[in-house]
Amino acid sequence: MNTLDPKVWTLLALGVIMLVVWAVGALVSRIGQPRVIGEIIAGILLGPSLLGLLAPAAGTYLFPASVVSALGVLAQVGLVLFMFMIGLELDFGRLRGQGARLASVAGASIVVPFVLAIGLALVLYPGYGAGADELVFCLFIGAAMAITAFPVLARLLKESGLAGTRVGTLSLVSAAVNDVVAWCLLAFVIALSRATGAGDGLMTLVLAVVYVAAMLGVVRPLLARMDNVPIWLALVVALLAAWLADRAGIHVIFGGFMAGAVMPRQPELRRTVHERLDMVVTHLLLPVFFVMTGLSTHVEGLRTAGVWGVALLVIVVATAGKFGGTALAARAAGERWTDAFTLGVLMNTRGLTELVVLSVGLQLGIISSTVFTVMVLMALVTTLMAPPLLRLIARRSAPSVVASRGEPLEAVAG
Repeated sequence: MNTLDPKVWTLLALGVIMLVVWAVGALVSRIGQPRVIGEIIAGILLGPSLLGLLAPAAGTYLFPASVVSALGVLAQVGLVLFMFMIGLELDFGRLRGQGARLASVAGASIVVPFVLAIGLALVLYPGYGAGADELVFCLFIGAAMAITAFPVLARLLKESGLAGTRVGTLSLVSAAVNDVVAWCLLAFVIALSRATGAGDGLMTLVLAVVYVAAMLGVVRPLLARMDNVPIWLALVVALLAAWLADRAGIHVIFGGFMAGAVMPRQPELRRTVHERLDMVVTHLLLPVFFVMTGLSTHVEGLRTAGVWGVALLVIVVATAGKFGGTALAARAAGERWTDAFTLGVLMNTRGLTELVVLSVGLQLGIISSTVFTVMVLMALVTTLMAPPLLRLIARRSAPSVVASRGEPLEAVAG
């Protein structure tokens, strides 16, 4: 029986989380995978899928209900700050003047997986809808499978040598468009899920529109008048924006994202946020989120052949939508097959961002724990396949890759 104060007990849990996340992250980085994959796996290992299965007493000892509650608060703060940093890093200036090629790639990478996912959700709903509204369930699955993990993509570009190249920049800007559209769609789905009637639903949508309009039309101009936004004020805006987003009927993470999106694109602010927040968010708060995700992931729910069949189907549909849709659209827009395949692989990564979306769906009761676990598996597989596929494409088409890296960014414009 735990006799220590939960606030003190949380320190033990945090220490173990950081140690395991660091160890597994370092291990997977040695085999050419981004550390974030190891961090996600570490969270699953500390949950009921491994620790809870092999040593349930240890799992209960480390994560009693009071500690899980405290960790949930830290995970929430971490998600808000993470989404704030993602919103701040998006360079909307890159979206201007990029031409038809960007529109083709970005559009296909959203529309194709979304449409395929809607079809898949309609098939899955009778057996896996878990009492959720059918429209909400289908739209949520569509949004979840249409998203691209912007931070994981940025890491892959750096590790593969594609950062700053024409193809790398095109994928990054396309992912930015993906994120904006997907988060707006997610906000809409959340508003629908929280509505208890037609009038309530309409009010939630009106409040959501008012919230976005206020952030863009009031907060952004006020911040733009400041020569230098201090980091303390940026954090206040992020936290209050997250709280107001929840009050408006949308999720706190969307508020964090909007706070980052309306911040002035000041190099000093970006540098300060990166230097002061990145370490805490990346090495402390996000690992807590990974473990909270792991505590909700039940691999034992994949015991039956039917569920494994669903998992395989989800992976195939997700990959066909993102990889296939992006690659074919890029090829139709004039890209070489090498670059088209590279774009498809990059856009197919989901990783951390997918887990954020899935956690929201599970928290709100839109998806069941079984669907959550299946979708987590899909996020892992689509992210795991990216590094080896990029290396394979580079080896088989080295001259084409070198040529594409030498083309100026302006070549993106159609």
